[in-house]
Amino acid sequence: MKKIILFIVFLLSVISIIQCSKDEFGSEYYAMIKEHRHKTDSLFKYSETSPFKKDKSIKYSGIQWFPINPDFIFKSRLIKYEIPETVIVLGTKGEERNQIKYGWFEFDYKKVKYKINVYKYLESDITPGREMLKNYLAVWFRDQSTGKETYEVGRYLEVEEESTDLNYLYTLDFNKAYNPYCAYTPIYSCAIPRKEDYLDLRITAGEKKYHE
Repeated sequence: MKKIILFIVFLLSVISIIQCSKDEFGSEYYAMIKEHRHKTDSLFKYSETSPFKKDKSIKYSGIQWFPINPDFIFKSRLIKYEIPETVIVLGTKGEERNQIKYGWFEFDYKKVKYKINVYKYLESDITPGREMLKNYLAVWFRDQSTGKETYEVGRYLEVEEESTDLNYLYTLDFNKAYNPYCAYTPIYSCAIPRKEDYLDLRITAGEKKYHE
Protein backbone atom coordinates (compact mmCIF):
# COMPACT_ATOMS: atom_id res chain seq x y z
CA MET A 1 0.00 0.00 0.00
CA LYS A 2 2.84 2.36 0.91
CA LYS A 3 4.47 1.74 -2.49
CA ILE A 4 1.20 2.57 -4.26
CA ILE A 5 0.88 5.85 -2.34
CA LEU A 6 4.49 6.77 -3.12
CA PHE A 7 3.92 6.00 -6.81
CA ILE A 8 0.80 8.18 -6.91
CA VAL A 9 2.68 11.05 -5.24
CA PHE A 10 5.51 10.66 -7.76
CA LEU A 11 3.07 10.56 -10.68
CA LEU A 12 1.29 13.71 -9.47
CA SER A 13 4.61 15.53 -9.11
CA VAL A 14 5.60 14.60 -12.67
CA ILE A 15 2.25 15.83 -14.00
CA SER A 16 2.69 19.06 -12.04
CA ILE A 17 6.17 19.62 -13.53
CA ILE A 18 4.91 18.99 -17.06
CA GLN A 19 1.97 21.36 -16.53
CA CYS A 20 4.24 24.08 -15.13
CA SER A 21 6.56 23.72 -18.13
CA LYS A 22 3.62 24.11 -20.51
CA ASP A 23 2.29 27.11 -18.60
CA GLU A 24 5.72 28.73 -18.59
CA PHE A 25 6.15 28.21 -22.32
CA GLY A 26 2.65 29.52 -22.92
CA SER A 27 3.28 32.61 -20.82
CA GLU A 28 6.48 33.38 -22.73
CA TYR A 29 4.69 32.99 -26.04
CA TYR A 30 1.77 35.19 -25.02
CA ALA A 31 4.20 37.86 -23.80
CA MET A 32 6.07 37.72 -27.12
CA ILE A 33 2.88 38.16 -29.16
CA LYS A 34 1.72 41.01 -26.93
CA GLU A 35 5.08 42.73 -27.45
CA HIS A 36 4.78 42.18 -31.22
CA ARG A 37 1.36 43.85 -31.19
CA HIS A 38 2.63 46.72 -29.06
CA LYS A 39 5.44 47.35 -31.57
CA THR A 40 2.96 47.21 -34.45
CA ASP A 41 0.78 49.77 -32.69
CA SER A 42 3.78 52.06 -32.11
CA LEU A 43 4.84 51.79 -35.77
CA PHE A 44 1.41 52.87 -37.00
CA LYS A 45 1.24 55.72 -34.49
CA TYR A 46 4.73 57.19 -34.78
CA SER A 47 6.73 55.89 -37.76
CA GLU A 48 7.07 58.19 -40.77
CA THR A 49 6.54 55.11 -42.96
CA SER A 50 3.10 54.51 -41.43
CA PRO A 51 0.20 54.71 -43.91
CA PHE A 52 -1.49 57.00 -41.40
CA LYS A 53 1.39 59.45 -41.80
CA LYS A 54 1.30 59.19 -45.58
CA ASP A 55 -2.45 59.70 -45.83
CA LYS A 56 -3.61 62.44 -43.45
CA SER A 57 -7.26 61.81 -44.38
CA ILE A 58 -7.38 58.62 -42.32
CA LYS A 59 -7.27 58.43 -38.56
CA TYR A 60 -5.51 55.71 -36.62
CA SER A 61 -7.85 54.09 -34.10
CA GLY A 62 -5.86 50.98 -33.22
CA ILE A 63 -5.39 47.58 -34.86
CA GLN A 64 -8.02 44.97 -34.07
CA TRP A 65 -6.72 41.45 -33.41
CA PHE A 66 -8.20 38.05 -32.77
CA PRO A 67 -7.41 36.65 -29.32
CA ILE A 68 -4.02 34.91 -29.28
CA ASN A 69 -4.55 31.33 -30.45
CA PRO A 70 -1.61 28.87 -30.27
CA ASP A 71 -3.62 26.38 -32.35
CA PHE A 72 -2.67 28.43 -35.42
CA ILE A 73 1.08 27.95 -35.12
CA PHE A 74 2.55 25.41 -37.53
CA LYS A 75 5.94 24.05 -38.55
CA SER A 76 6.74 23.17 -42.14
CA ARG A 77 9.57 22.60 -44.54
CA LEU A 78 9.73 24.88 -47.58
CA ILE A 79 8.91 22.59 -50.49
CA LYS A 80 10.35 24.18 -53.64
CA TYR A 81 9.25 23.60 -57.21
CA GLU A 82 11.96 21.97 -59.31
CA ILE A 83 11.23 24.49 -62.06
CA PRO A 84 9.59 27.63 -60.59
CA GLU A 85 7.26 29.41 -62.98
CA THR A 86 6.60 33.13 -63.32
CA VAL A 87 2.93 33.94 -62.75
CA ILE A 88 0.83 37.10 -62.95
CA VAL A 89 -0.45 38.48 -59.66
CA LEU A 90 -2.94 41.35 -59.76
CA GLY A 91 -2.61 44.43 -57.58
CA THR A 92 -5.54 46.18 -55.94
CA LYS A 93 -5.25 49.05 -58.46
CA GLY A 94 -5.61 46.61 -61.35
CA GLU A 95 -1.95 46.41 -62.33
CA GLU A 96 -0.29 43.12 -63.24
CA ARG A 97 2.78 41.94 -61.33
CA ASN A 98 5.14 39.15 -62.20
CA GLN A 99 6.03 36.87 -59.27
CA ILE A 100 7.96 33.63 -59.09
CA LYS A 101 5.81 30.75 -57.87
CA TYR A 102 8.59 29.40 -55.69
CA GLY A 103 7.11 26.59 -53.60
CA TRP A 104 4.73 25.93 -50.74
CA PHE A 105 4.32 25.11 -47.06
CA GLU A 106 2.13 22.33 -45.70
CA PHE A 107 0.42 22.08 -42.33
CA ASP A 108 -2.24 19.97 -40.62
CA TYR A 109 -5.20 21.48 -38.81
CA LYS A 110 -7.83 19.28 -37.20
CA LYS A 111 -6.55 16.27 -39.16
CA VAL A 112 -6.84 18.05 -42.52
CA LYS A 113 -3.75 18.89 -44.58
CA TYR A 114 -3.46 22.38 -46.06
CA LYS A 115 -1.07 23.95 -48.54
CA ILE A 116 -0.08 27.62 -48.65
CA ASN A 117 1.83 28.96 -51.65
CA VAL A 118 5.12 30.81 -51.51
CA TYR A 119 6.13 33.45 -54.06
CA LYS A 120 9.37 35.36 -54.64
CA TYR A 121 10.27 38.57 -56.40
CA LEU A 122 12.03 38.61 -59.77
CA GLU A 123 15.71 39.55 -59.78
CA SER A 124 14.75 42.66 -61.76
CA ASP A 125 12.60 43.81 -58.81
CA ILE A 126 15.54 43.72 -56.40
CA THR A 127 16.84 47.20 -57.16
CA PRO A 128 19.08 49.37 -54.94
CA GLY A 129 17.22 50.09 -51.72
CA ARG A 130 15.11 46.96 -52.06
CA GLU A 131 17.79 44.38 -51.26
CA MET A 132 15.66 43.03 -48.42
CA LEU A 133 13.41 41.43 -51.03
CA LYS A 134 16.14 38.95 -51.97
CA ASN A 135 15.30 36.56 -49.12
CA TYR A 136 11.69 37.63 -48.70
CA LEU A 137 9.10 34.90 -49.19
CA ALA A 138 5.77 36.37 -50.26
CA VAL A 139 3.11 34.40 -48.37
CA TRP A 140 -0.45 35.61 -48.61
CA PHE A 141 -3.83 33.94 -48.25
CA ARG A 142 -7.58 34.21 -48.09
CA ASP A 143 -9.72 32.02 -45.84
CA GLN A 144 -13.28 31.61 -44.59
CA SER A 145 -12.95 34.76 -42.45
CA THR A 146 -11.99 36.94 -45.44
CA GLY A 147 -14.49 39.72 -46.08
CA LYS A 148 -16.21 39.00 -42.77
CA GLU A 149 -13.96 39.40 -39.75
CA THR A 150 -10.87 40.06 -41.86
CA TYR A 151 -9.80 42.29 -44.76
CA GLU A 152 -11.64 41.42 -47.98
CA VAL A 153 -8.49 41.28 -50.12
CA GLY A 154 -6.61 38.87 -47.85
CA ARG A 155 -3.80 38.79 -45.32
CA TYR A 156 -0.04 38.20 -45.35
CA LEU A 157 2.53 36.34 -43.28
CA GLU A 158 6.06 37.69 -42.74
CA VAL A 159 8.50 34.94 -43.78
CA GLU A 160 12.15 35.08 -44.86
CA GLU A 161 14.13 32.31 -46.50
CA GLU A 162 16.41 31.22 -43.69
CA SER A 163 18.34 28.24 -44.96
CA THR A 164 19.21 26.14 -47.99
CA ASP A 165 18.73 23.06 -45.80
CA LEU A 166 15.77 21.17 -47.26
CA ASN A 167 14.81 19.90 -43.80
CA TYR A 168 14.80 23.34 -42.16
CA LEU A 169 11.48 23.90 -40.35
CA TYR A 170 9.83 27.28 -40.76
CA THR A 171 7.32 28.60 -38.26
CA LEU A 172 3.99 29.75 -39.70
CA ASP A 173 2.38 31.79 -36.93
CA PHE A 174 -1.01 33.06 -38.02
CA ASN A 175 -1.21 35.11 -34.81
CA LYS A 176 1.12 37.45 -36.71
CA ALA A 177 -0.98 37.47 -39.90
CA TYR A 178 -1.34 41.09 -40.97
CA ASN A 179 -3.14 43.34 -43.42
CA PRO A 180 -1.24 44.99 -46.28
CA TYR A 181 -1.22 48.79 -46.28
CA CYS A 182 -4.02 48.96 -48.84
CA ALA A 183 -6.33 47.80 -46.05
CA TYR A 184 -6.00 51.25 -44.46
CA THR A 185 -5.81 53.66 -47.40
CA PRO A 186 -6.33 53.43 -51.20
CA ILE A 187 -3.08 55.30 -51.89
CA TYR A 188 -1.34 51.91 -51.72
CA SER A 189 -1.69 48.93 -54.02
CA CYS A 190 -1.06 45.43 -52.74
CA ALA A 191 -0.93 41.94 -54.19
CA ILE A 192 -4.24 40.11 -54.30
CA PRO A 193 -3.98 36.44 -53.30
CA ARG A 194 -4.71 34.24 -56.29
CA LYS A 195 -7.59 31.77 -56.42
CA GLU A 196 -5.27 28.92 -55.42
CA ASP A 197 -4.13 30.86 -52.34
CA TYR A 198 -7.46 30.23 -50.63
CA LEU A 199 -7.37 28.15 -47.43
CA ASP A 200 -10.67 26.39 -46.83
CA LEU A 201 -10.78 26.97 -43.07
CA ARG A 202 -11.60 29.86 -40.77
CA ILE A 203 -8.35 31.32 -39.40
CA THR A 204 -9.36 33.12 -36.22
CA ALA A 205 -5.89 34.45 -35.50
CA GLY A 206 -3.94 37.54 -36.41
CA GLU A 207 -5.18 40.93 -37.56
CA LYS A 208 -8.86 41.67 -38.16
CA LYS A 209 -10.49 44.08 -40.60
CA TYR A 210 -9.60 47.75 -39.93
CA HIS A 211 -12.48 49.54 -41.67
CA GLU A 212 -16.04 48.40 -41.05
